Amino acid sequence: MKSGWWILVVALIAGALLRLPSLDLRSMHTDEAVHAVKFGTLLETGTYRYDKNEYHGPTLNYLTLLPAWISSEKKLADVTETTLRLVPAFFGICLVLLLLLVRDIDKESLSFAALLTACSPAMVYYSRYYIQEVLLVCFAFGLIVSGYRLVMSGRTYWAVLAGACAGLMHATKETSLISFGAMGLAVLGLLLLRRREGRPGFPVSVRNIVVALFAGVIVSVMFYSSFFTHWQGVADSLLAYQTYFRRAGQSELHGHPWYYYLQLLTWSKGDHGPLWTESTIIAFGLLGIWSAFREKAGSEHGGRDLRIFLGLYAIVMFVISSAITYKTPWSILSALQPFVFMAGCGLATFLKWLGARRLRGVGILIVAALFGHLTWQAYLANFKYYDDPVNPYVYSHPTGDVKLVAGIVRDVVQTSPEGLTMPVQVVCPGDDYWPLPWYLRSLPNVGWWNAVADNFVPTRLILASPEVEAGLLVKLYERPSPGNRPLYVPLFARTMILRPGKEIRGYVTLDLWEKARKGTVR
Repeated sequence: MKSGWWILVVALIAGALLRLPSLDLRSMHTDEAVHAVKFGTLLETGTYRYDKNEYHGPTLNYLTLLPAWISSEKKLADVTETTLRLVPAFFGICLVLLLLLVRDIDKESLSFAALLTACSPAMVYYSRYYIQEVLLVCFAFGLIVSGYRLVMSGRTYWAVLAGACAGLMHATKETSLISFGAMGLAVLGLLLLRRREGRPGFPVSVRNIVVALFAGVIVSVMFYSSFFTHWQGVADSLLAYQTYFRRAGQSELHGHPWYYYLQLLTWSKGDHGPLWTESTIIAFGLLGIWSAFREKAGSEHGGRDLRIFLGLYAIVMFVISSAITYKTPWSILSALQPFVFMAGCGLATFLKWLGARRLRGVGILIVAALFGHLTWQAYLANFKYYDDPVNPYVYSHPTGDVKLVAGIVRDVVQTSPEGLTMPVQVVCPGDDYWPLPWYLRSLPNVGWWNAVADNFVPTRLILASPEVEAGLLVKLYERPSPGNRPLYVPLFARTMILRPGKEIRGYVTLDLWEKARKGTVR
């Protein structure tokens, strides 16, 4: 297929057009805000300390320094959503570029895999999310393709690259352990198949294996030790698995049935909006896996071993992910990405089958329609239903009210004599005030409270959950002595919802409110 490389260029352009525009359109998810504030500490102090209980690995934070420096952002208050989300968007595009490293796969399969990677709604949506998942998927695929090149060529630099990718995986997210385990099982399955077919194992020297392991350890230690300044982080990177093994079996939070991911990708239909489905990828991915196993034993045409490995890896990852009770929608990307690759192979097989029956033109029209449908869904998911629960990839997402709440608070405090330095209090049990810390990052004197404690001294502007309102009213009106009871009025003219099921209320002193009314704050 002579136009194969041009299709890869088209895939890169399509991937960029779906990932890069209007990165600030969607409100920051709670997880994004948490990582953003963590990054702010690194940006402002130059210090990073890995927390074995929260936040995941350090690569996302350190890699965000580059776009922040390029944008001359030196404080958290300067950082924008675009700066942060450029990092996962970049690695989402890199997933297309990495396909160039498997150029011995037939160009038609490679081209289809590139287009599917570029336009898969799930891959696009979470490439615009400031979380670790797309980085983990990219580094995992980097390990796979560089490992494949190492097997094919025996060159030591591929061992270094494979080891570096493995180290980056470990330094990105604790769930990399699942990917490593699935890769190990896929390798074992491939070795058993080669033995059954009378073929030897893989020609990888002990030297290159040692080089890869050394490179992986160095990269991981470099990040977890905060570039050799905090060695406890290295130990904590191993101790962290105590926490994550415990969470994997929890059902109270993010607990979903085994078929959650299958339903998410194949059939989601809300009360309004379109039908969401990536069943094309699953169906043709299975066809690609089947065709790889059906090829003549011992055939190396089109990278058969790589395709069998990726097929086994995709299935094992999907099964493990489905078996774990703790599920978030972005976690399925590690299984979806190899399915995307195999779907490209499946589409090529489909066209060859139709071509043999002189129906290739019909097949091309079908394939074009499938790509058009996926691209249309990706557009809707990211530019129309980007925070609407009808979108299956929207998960416990903040509403547009969060930006409105933050804007009203900033407008009010700017009318005070202290300006943005005016003290503000936020009271939400269980630290359930996120993502407000991100949106109020320009206010240096915000106090974050879990309850109306004995030492709580009300400020002139307070945000609070409804469940603490009774205790707050006691502090506002019963505890102060007569003559020292400022009158508080509601800050918002309507109910404000941070995210589904989470209301936030505002209280402001009448004198401050009167000053702000000229700006029609409400």
